[in-house]
Amino acid sequence: MATDTLKSKPGAQGGATGGLRRLLLDNGALTALIVLVIAMSALSGDFLTADNLLNVGVQAAVTAILAFGVTFVIVSAGIDLSVGSVAALSATVLAWSATEAGIPVALAVVLAVATGIVCGLVNGFLVSYGKLPPFIATLAMLSVARGLSLVISQGSPIAFPDSVSHLGDTLGGWLPVPVLVMVVMGLLTAFVLGRTYIGRSMYAIGGNEEAARLSGLRVKKQKLAIYAFSGLFAAAAGIVLASRLASAQPQAAQGYELDAIAAVVIGGASLAGGTGKASGTLIGALILAVLRNGLNLLSVSAFWQQVVIGVVIALAVLFDTVRRKAGATAPATGASGGGNKRRQALTYVIAAVVAVAVVGATSLLHNGSSAAAKPKIGLSLSTLNNPFFVQIRDGAEEEAKKLGVDLTVTDAQNDASQQANQLQNFTSGALDAVVVNPVDSDAAGPSVRGANEADIPVVAVDRGVNKADTSALVASDNVEGGALGAKALAEKLGGKGTIVILQGQAGTSASRERGAGFAEGLKAYPGIKVVAKQPADFDRTKGLDVMTNLLQAHPGIDGVFAENDEMALGAIKALGSKAGTSVQVVGFDGTPDGLKAVQAGTLYASVAQQPSELGRIAVRNALRAAEDEKVEKMVKVPVKVVTKENVAGFEG
Repeated sequence: MATDTLKSKPGAQGGATGGLRRLLLDNGALTALIVLVIAMSALSGDFLTADNLLNVGVQAAVTAILAFGVTFVIVSAGIDLSVGSVAALSATVLAWSATEAGIPVALAVVLAVATGIVCGLVNGFLVSYGKLPPFIATLAMLSVARGLSLVISQGSPIAFPDSVSHLGDTLGGWLPVPVLVMVVMGLLTAFVLGRTYIGRSMYAIGGNEEAARLSGLRVKKQKLAIYAFSGLFAAAAGIVLASRLASAQPQAAQGYELDAIAAVVIGGASLAGGTGKASGTLIGALILAVLRNGLNLLSVSAFWQQVVIGVVIALAVLFDTVRRKAGATAPATGASGGGNKRRQALTYVIAAVVAVAVVGATSLLHNGSSAAAKPKIGLSLSTLNNPFFVQIRDGAEEEAKKLGVDLTVTDAQNDASQQANQLQNFTSGALDAVVVNPVDSDAAGPSVRGANEADIPVVAVDRGVNKADTSALVASDNVEGGALGAKALAEKLGGKGTIVILQGQAGTSASRERGAGFAEGLKAYPGIKVVAKQPADFDRTKGLDVMTNLLQAHPGIDGVFAENDEMALGAIKALGSKAGTSVQVVGFDGTPDGLKAVQAGTLYASVAQQPSELGRIAVRNALRAAEDEKVEKMVKVPVKVVTKENVAGFEG
């Protein structure tokens, strides 16, 4: 769509109008990218800054590298849903090998790359020789690779070797290394597709697999190589991503396979196979990055961002349909003649001229506008799919309104890399201060250091940030809360009995700290025996399912400790009439629904953190830091065990 040069049917509209029409049709994604840049530049004065444009490049890098690998698969009429999980597994293998196993870093990198290639070969074998549909084979690998990543890391992030972490740095203090890696991988993709035998084979297989086989192509072996390429690129993307976060996150890159496929499709490739180019894929990845970056700068909700991305993907496919109905036919091999190359070069020259004109026009527009009088603060929350963090947001917004602060709220959706992007956008968005509730304390470090370098004060809320400077940490103590939960449950059971623990999302600092505090607190009660621990991802539905399963193996339990109220409420549903009678349940967070259950007697207690107060205090301290007023480094909000006896007077 973006760069495939198409031939119009005879009789197509001629003249200048017809030429412009063909130019737009033949370069739809490039046209869309230019329009997006113009729109975002007009809407936000922070978009067309050098720092922000480099942010866009960095944020596109991982998706683009994954998408380059997926391009090989889609051109050959396949699909690969496993690339996100393979990226996480490869990064985990590198970090574990270089730190826990003591393997030299160079060899660890080789092992990580080999891991990606092996995963790709397994996919290729299942598709070619196992006759599994690519969707099923790669869906299975998605689950296997993610599970292995969690097994190797034990659900916790692993620090990345410093020598490899430089991949997340900049050259000369301004040029991001991830962008250079993206360019190199893009050039490699273009070379493979346009200049090699395996590249031509991909187009042939995608165009007509049976005809390719009858023409003498060893289709099965070619598919092995195609999926191995996809695994190789996934490994490279995983290493770059982990380098940005300074740690290998076992839950990293979740959902990135969909972004990668979207980038390829937006860039003009057909899911039916036979078409697709590296340049189109790069443009598709840039479109997604520009959309997310611009919508962040415009304070658009993360939920609406998902809607916008979905609409863009649908429009890209519709545009492709319109293009084909207009009489366009894409070349089968991706090769271009001399005339087509000249037209393509002219297209890029025109795009560059338009971009320069837009830069000049929007610079004049925004330079002439008056600066906003209100202080601007950004709030990056780990998730808004949990009542606890929704309460933090509500408290923060209430305080911001009271203080006359312009507050921008973003949702990282429990994705450390997405939060890193949001923090980078805040840094380039000329904010007065930033409040961050980290998905992971280590992973937030590099982005917060970027804010430190830009002299933007950062306040952490609920969880701290490692290896970076924060003006203040506003938090209740998760470890102390876990210990209080253990004490409350043990005393309710009279110091003896059997219990199960519902753990939060693997790899998150909240789950680790609450679990550690509970384990420490339980040491004072040797009569209490933990018979099972299972993660339920801080989710009510998963809490219900996991608790239902645990009851089959341990029907006679006396108590349940859930690391948040959502899982506790799911456990109560599974326990039915046993909840609050023969089985005592203790939750964590003090959410509105949790407190209602405490009042009803089905939930014995909740370790409440007063999340609304956390949000209010965080915004208050961020404003003080922005105005160079004195701020306490550590602001503690007391945790409190809420039971039926004191729930009436408690306010979160």
